[in-house]
Order: sequence, then structure tokens, then C-alpha cells
Amino acid sequence: METAEGSVGTSGPSGLAPGLGCASFNQDSTSLAVGTGMGYKLYSLTSVEKLDCIHESADSPDVFIVERLFSSSLVVVVSTALPRRMNVYHFKKGTEICNYSYSHDILAVRLNRQRLVVCLEESIYIHNIKDMKLLKTLLNTPSNPSGLCALSVNHSNSYLAHPGSATIGEIVVYDANILSTVTMIPAHDTPLAALAFNAQGTRLASASERGTVIRVFSIPDGQRLFEFRRGMKRYVNISSLSFSPDGQFLCTSSNTETVHIFKLEQLGITGEEASPTWTAYVGKMFSAASSYLPTGVTGMMSQDRAFATAHLLAMGRRNICTLAVIQKLPRLLVMSADGQLLIYNVDPQEGGECTLAGLRVLLSSEINERIKEPNVLDMNRPYLPLSVVLSVDVCPGYSEDGGAKKGEVIPEHEFAAGPVCLDDENEFPPVSILRQ
Repeated sequence: METAEGSVGTSGPSGLAPGLGCASFNQDSTSLAVGTGMGYKLYSLTSVEKLDCIHESADSPDVFIVERLFSSSLVVVVSTALPRRMNVYHFKKGTEICNYSYSHDILAVRLNRQRLVVCLEESIYIHNIKDMKLLKTLLNTPSNPSGLCALSVNHSNSYLAHPGSATIGEIVVYDANILSTVTMIPAHDTPLAALAFNAQGTRLASASERGTVIRVFSIPDGQRLFEFRRGMKRYVNISSLSFSPDGQFLCTSSNTETVHIFKLEQLGITGEEASPTWTAYVGKMFSAASSYLPTGVTGMMSQDRAFATAHLLAMGRRNICTLAVIQKLPRLLVMSADGQLLIYNVDPQEGGECTLAGLRVLLSSEINERIKEPNVLDMNRPYLPLSVVLSVDVCPGYSEDGGAKKGEVIPEHEFAAGPVCLDDENEFPPVSILRQ
């Protein structure tokens, strides 16, 4: 499972819903891509009330990686039949832009408006997204069997983060624009499990395999800014981290039944003096006592608890989460490996328990029937009635808000200055098979 920036799935069917191979949110969480045994589907995330399927392709069976570049026509696909080959498509035209073959299986693909990054277990390939030219190969990287990496979606701060060690939680931060290493961050004592940049590319969140602490660092200097504790009693498997669009919140999901949302705010002395609350008073007492207490104790005191939480319908299922603005309101979206998309309302002022606003079951009528079984949902918990479930099986064609219609040029704001306009065949002609 790719963790940090929004995809769930494996190269095999174990643990996944019938027909579901993978799922990923795009860079600004306006679209959901789902890989299936028959191909892939793209959904628009512009409404809580409905989930529009804007494209369906049956050209690549058994898809286990599918990534869309923002709301453009570019989609990258990798299938289990050819796990070493990456296909890049212009889905609105139904044409292949190019394909690349690599020496080992592809584990993850990351995109922004300048770069396309392909992660193998012990190497990383960086392409220019305008012409797909290979710019740099990072060879002999530490063993990374999960393909963990994160690419900033900000093309100006195009930073790439990947593990710097297979035994401890070191993070290598690499500038994908100037093609050089920026810094090495000693983030955790145990190996990394999740990484995510904020939208501006100025902060990086990380979690280790232990799963109890999430840390946030400033980029590019690598200074630790925040440390959040999602639990102390048990180790968990963190499956995803995601910042809100404004960078003020960070959500994390795991193999437990709870998704945590943390608020990134630091109260200075002035702020505390201006608001003489009980929390500020206790904080001052902790600070005063820190010199008399063991380091581990004072460290735990400095941890911030979750600002908000959301309870899932079941635990133990692999999932990804993201924070988005839908219909002008903040939402938490959770996509699970069994084909369920859950949408929660988030109160950005008060936090607390997030309320379930919608539940969508994707892909198969089989899954729609499974949701009615007692072993799938705990009927003793107060969930939304089954009437909120929407089975999405048919893609009538694309009609996405803000997207280009067939034959029209994609709006300029979708790309940085220079990168290819994907409706211009002369700028981005099909390329034959290339091997790396």
C-alpha cells in the first residue's frame, strides 16, 4: 500500500473488494482514481450528494497503480500483468502518450506539474513531465519494498522525500527541480511508514512503523515544528498522512477504527499571555517542570492531542484519507480497500467528532450487497441509514466542473508555465516503448 499522499492497493487481490486493485486521490483531492480488474475509473469529488464517474477505461486490466495529474487529461497506469511498465495516457482522447519499462517492478508513481517520479525498491527515476525525458536516476537507494515516497505538488518547491535508511526513520529530501539532495532528516528511531508534503512544499509530515507519533518538519531546512501523538497504548500501522489545502490541519489514518486530525498551530508567549486559559496555564507549568523531569516524560507532555477524530465503519481495513473543500466546506474523505468512500464533515473551529455526511460504495453491485451484512457493518453503532449508500457502476462520460470538454484546450491554470498542454498532440506526441 502506498501511504503518504493518497493511494491504497496492492499488486494482488488479497484484502481488496471484488474488482478493486487500488485507489488514489489526485494532488488537490478533487478527483478519485480507482484501479480495477477491468481497467480504471475516475470520479469527480465536487459534491457530497453524488459521486460522478467522469471516465472509465478497460484498456489496461488488473490495474494496481493509477495516478491522475490534478484535473488534467494525464493519467499514469501500471498493471499487474506488466508491473515493470508505466503507461501514460491522455484519457479524454483515449490515446497513449508514452510508456516506459524499468528493470524491476514499479512500486509507486508521483506527479506534479513539473516532474513525474517512479519509485522502485532500490532506485528512483525522475522524469520531466513536459516531454517525459528521464532527468535523473537515484540508484542504490535503501531497500524500500513499499515504494514509500512523497513529491510536493508545488512545482516551484518540487521536493521529493524518500527513506534514507531501511532500519531507522531517516528521510532524504531531494530537490527534483535542480536535481540535488537538500537535507537528511533523522525523523524517527524506527523505519518510516508514511510521508506527506503540504500543498506549498514548505512542510513535511512523517510517521514510523511504530505509528504512535507523527512529526512535522520545515522544508528545506528540516527543523522539527510539531509532534503529535496519536496513541500511547499500542503500535499501529499508519496507512496515510495528508495536509489540508491551507496547510493548517493534518489527518492520519491507520488500521484502527479512528482517523485523527491535528491542528498545526503554535502558541508563542504573546499568544498565551493574551489568552490566560487553563490550557495555557498548564502548558506554562509543564515548561517550568521540564528541567526536573526525565526527558521521556517531558517529551510526552509536549505532544498535542488530536483536534478532531472520525470513527470508521470498521477497523483493520487498509485505507487512505485526505482533507478537501467540497461545496465550500471542509471535509474528510476516507477510501478503504473494500471499496467504500466515506465523507465526513469537519468543524474547523471546534474540532471534536466528525459527522458522517455520506458513504459511497464503488465498483460492484456485489459490494453494495455486502454492506447490508451484519459482519460488514456493526449495526449496534449509530451510522447513517443504508439509504445514503450509492452504488456507482456506470460511467456516462465526463462532465467535470472546471475540466475541459472534449476538443477544448485545458485551462492554463492547470499547468505551470512551460509544461505540456495535453490537448496539443504536437507538444506531446506518442512515444514508443522506452527501457530504463
